[in-house]
Amino acid sequence: MEAIECDLMIVGSGMAGMAASLFAGQRRIDTVQVGVTGEIQFASGLLDLLGVHPITAGSAVQNPWEGIRQLAKTRPNHPYARLPLGTIRTAMETVVEFLNQAGLPYFRCADRNLRMVTPVGTVKPTYAVPETMAAGVRALEEKWQTLLVDFHGFKGYSALQIKETLRREWPGLRTLRIPFPGLAGDLYAERMAMALHRPENRRQLAESIAEGLGGCRAVGVPAVLGLYRPQEVAAELGDRIGVSVFEIPTMPPGVTGLRLRQTFEERLPDMGIRTWYQQKVSSVRRLADGRFRFELDNTISAKTVVANSAVLASGRFFGRGLTADRSGIRESLFGLPVVQPSSRDQWHHRDLLNPSGHPINRAGVEVDSHFRPLGRNGAPAFSNLTAAGSILAHQDWIREKCGSGLAIATAYGAVQQAISICAAKKKQPPVVG
Repeated sequence: MEAIECDLMIVGSGMAGMAASLFAGQRRIDTVQVGVTGEIQFASGLLDLLGVHPITAGSAVQNPWEGIRQLAKTRPNHPYARLPLGTIRTAMETVVEFLNQAGLPYFRCADRNLRMVTPVGTVKPTYAVPETMAAGVRALEEKWQTLLVDFHGFKGYSALQIKETLRREWPGLRTLRIPFPGLAGDLYAERMAMALHRPENRRQLAESIAEGLGGCRAVGVPAVLGLYRPQEVAAELGDRIGVSVFEIPTMPPGVTGLRLRQTFEERLPDMGIRTWYQQKVSSVRRLADGRFRFELDNTISAKTVVANSAVLASGRFFGRGLTADRSGIRESLFGLPVVQPSSRDQWHHRDLLNPSGHPINRAGVEVDSHFRPLGRNGAPAFSNLTAAGSILAHQDWIREKCGSGLAIATAYGAVQQAISICAAKKKQPPVVG
């Protein structure tokens, strides 16, 4: 079997893997990306940077940049602490600008978190929201009279639940449940989004909402306003109804994750990235010259990739970057040591809702200041391997509400190191004999 060669292999297709491919593509690094459907498929669409610190106090962060600065002081082993604040800003700016140019624009404020309603009616601090959700941020902030709409047959989303949960903070909410145009029976977000690509369905939806609008100034709907260019669907509905229309994230998997995934999948190949999605790396070994040889498997064919360097962005348990059994937690591909509690009975607190979170949530791969995973001797396991995203140790991205920011920032740091490796490799004299 002939091996495909590249400078950089990126293992993973979640947010960290996609961001790493973006950063590598912008620098024209010869890159191959491999991964099965990643956690990005289940994304809310919100780009969290840092929403809660410290975890034990559950304190909402107003200024995420100041929050990261404080986090780095108190948690020097946190992945954020391994990057200058300016580098994290650059990484986030790069991804947001990429999404904007790709037709999936985002709204944010420079130095403060936004507050966005979730599908269960809580309010979440986040750094950036899709443009289709921006009016919802303002409606909540200014307490507009707002109509929340849901649909017969759409499970896991209740406008009434959102209203009841928020009734003290946002008393001006009303609800409306209507049939969804063009569909019947049990409804699923992707089918609903596809149905709204038809002009007739958009017209019917606008008419149904307008009948129940009353004196409301805005309308909130589940995030199903099309798979492609949803901001145009939202704008059309707003024009027909006469008020602002905004999306609210749904329970995963949802359309918001699909939009992100499709945006990256469609644009990365144009940047020279060779993408093999829905394939996984079955094994890897290091060659005598220091390169990695990856064996890829799927149901149709097998491939081999030989890479000068690699970024491990395979995620945690969901992405199968980490696996666990009764003996402990393991890194699945390279056999890297995993920072974890000394025994399994220490993985969790007895209190399910312990304010500090469970120790297993902070288990992961330890890295140095260049995001190179450490071996058992405390030195980098491989000089040409870096790691990024949720596989990293000493973070609890769910409770800290920093999932996207952590993935994007650490991917930037990992790719910076990979670029240095590639540059050094090209300066080496050729092997003679």
